[in-house]
Amino acid sequence: MRPLNLDELRTFLAIQETGTFRAAAARVNLSASAVSLQISNLEAVLGCRLFHRNARGVALTEEGDRLLPKARELLRLSQAALSAFDGGSIKGALHLSAPHDLGVSLVPGLLGRLREAYPDLRVDVRLAATDQVIESFTAGRSAVALFNDVGPATLTVEGLTEEPLVWAEARGGVASEQQPLPLAVAEVGCAWRDAALQALAQSGISYRVAYASDTSMGQVAALRADLAVAVLPKSMLGHDLQEVPAGRGLPALPRTHIRVAHDGGTLAEAVVGTLRKMTTV
Repeated sequence: MRPLNLDELRTFLAIQETGTFRAAAARVNLSASAVSLQISNLEAVLGCRLFHRNARGVALTEEGDRLLPKARELLRLSQAALSAFDGGSIKGALHLSAPHDLGVSLVPGLLGRLREAYPDLRVDVRLAATDQVIESFTAGRSAVALFNDVGPATLTVEGLTEEPLVWAEARGGVASEQQPLPLAVAEVGCAWRDAALQALAQSGISYRVAYASDTSMGQVAALRADLAVAVLPKSMLGHDLQEVPAGRGLPALPRTHIRVAHDGGTLAEAVVGTLRKMTTV
C-alpha cells in the first residue's frame, strides 16, 4: 500500500465541501477527469468507495465519512510542518465582506484553504448585498471585499473569474411563458438583480417580482417550484434548472465578474493569493 497522497486528500475534501466533482475541480484547479482519477486512485489505495454518486451530486459513504477527519488532520499537520520552517508566518485577524451567494459557494472553501495554509490567521466574515460589501470596504470596516459585478469596476479591484449570466427556470417549466414575467430576485443592491431589471426595462418587457430572497439559494428554490424565472450565473444550472429557451424572447444579459478589493496589507495579500489559486480568470 503506497502512502496517502496529500493532493488526493485535498481533492477529496473539496468534493465533500462543494457537493460535486465539477465544483471541486474548479476549486483545486484541475479538470473534472483529473479529479475523478485522483479519487479513483485514492479509493484503490484504501480499498473502498468514498462517495455515493447520483443525479443531484455526491455524498460520503460510511468509509468516506471515516476518512474525513483523518484527511483534515493530515493536511493540517502537513501545513503546520511547513509553517514551522516559514520565518514569515502569517498571524493576526482581518475582516472579509462578501455577498450571500459567494458566502455559500466560494467563501467556505477559501476559509478551509486559509486554515490549512495559515493556521494563525483569523478571518471574520460579514455577508451582505454587493453594494453594502463595497461600502464596508470603502469605509475601512473590511480589509478584503469579495463581490459580484456586471459592469465596469467602481474601485480598484482584481478580477478573479467571470462567466455569462442567463435567464434560468425549472427544467421543463412554464414560468417564462407567463405575462407579466414572474421574477425571483435577490435583495436590493444585488448586481444580478440590477442586470435583470435593467435588461427587461430596456426591452419593454413587463414583469412582476414574484419571489424575493436575501440569497441566490432562495431564488433557486423558487425556480425549482416553477414559480418564477431568475438571472443567475450559467454555472448554477443543473439537472433541475435550465436556461430559458431563446424563443421566449428574453433580452441578452452581461457577464458576471467575481472581483476582489483589498487594503494591500500582509494579511489581505495572503487571502487574495489564496483566492487566485482557487479561481481562474
